Amino acid sequence: MVGVVPFLDLPAQQRRLGAALRERMERVLTHCCFVMGPEVVELEARLALYGGARHAVAVSSGTDALLTVLMAEGIGPGMAVFLPAFTYTATAEVVLLLGAKPVFVDVEADSFQLSLASLQARVAAVKQAGEVVPKAIIGVDLFGQPAPWDALKSFATQEGLTLIADCAQSFGAAYKGRKLGHEAMATTLSFFPSKPLGCYGDGGAILTDDDDKAALYRSLRSHGEGQQRYEVQRIGLNARLDSLQAAVLLSKLDVFEEELQRREAVARAYDAGLPSLITSPARVAESQSAWAVYCVKLPSLSLRESLRQHLTQAQIATAIYYPKPLHHQPAYQACHDGVPLPVSESLGEYVLALPIHPDLTDEAVDYVIRESQTWAREQHEAE
Repeated sequence: MVGVVPFLDLPAQQRRLGAALRERMERVLTHCCFVMGPEVVELEARLALYGGARHAVAVSSGTDALLTVLMAEGIGPGMAVFLPAFTYTATAEVVLLLGAKPVFVDVEADSFQLSLASLQARVAAVKQAGEVVPKAIIGVDLFGQPAPWDALKSFATQEGLTLIADCAQSFGAAYKGRKLGHEAMATTLSFFPSKPLGCYGDGGAILTDDDDKAALYRSLRSHGEGQQRYEVQRIGLNARLDSLQAAVLLSKLDVFEEELQRREAVARAYDAGLPSLITSPARVAESQSAWAVYCVKLPSLSLRESLRQHLTQAQIATAIYYPKPLHHQPAYQACHDGVPLPVSESLGEYVLALPIHPDLTDEAVDYVIRESQTWAREQHEAE
């Protein structure tokens, strides 16, 4: 008997990490340097090495990572920042917090990644309207897979736009043989507990190869301070990382590659075993996913709801990422120009995320597949 299949199983991960995790945390409780302690310094070095970047700047959340980068670029009123409509709100809210205009772009129907054709059209339209000046693109590595970085880099260079990577969901993924971390001027990470590399609260980081940018990010995360603590060079944030969170992340980094391999094994089992009525996520070419989310598509809203109800009754947890695109959310409707973004607008009716995490047993994976197949047979019999 399988029992409940959770969407995420942090208790199981904590039991697996065991003494090593607690030893790391005990060190913090002993030295009592709870903010920006030695664990943060160690974490930054390991994150930079893993992501192939010269610098990693640890911050208090993925949202603060994005906000810090935009502040460093001087993003503000009268400026446009282009980003996908099918993503989490943090990507857009930081733009509005700085008084700039988020311009929503459509995504690809198969990979859910930002559509270059839509981006080109949206930039051209904003330039023609002349109300705001195009300044930056935020590419989002959604659900664990990379955005189309080569195309985005080429277009950003052509248009003179700053390119920023929102890698909140995809640290650990690879693009054309290299780990994500230096495809853009800055790469922002989130360590929210549900992420492939997650802490036990909020946490984030910024990866960059630029020495000056890294120094600026370090200043901005700590109230804009200069060389001395009470030297205030600029308006900044209180966005430092707690040492306890860094300790958790260091413990998890020790097994991160093993966990990514397990996520990949689960994804491949789903690919091979799910019925044809359920469309598995398309792989981004020449990439390796971190599988933060395994998001399938159903032919219709009614079938999606039917499958979700069936799995719920079988005690299999699911989630919907995302039920509504950002430009249809109340907070963003006023800043959207009304241009249809048909793929983003339709995906919310068809997508369903299945459990995928490193502590999902083979028995549990087989159970998810078996119940999905049972549901599909029932649909065929009902036709």
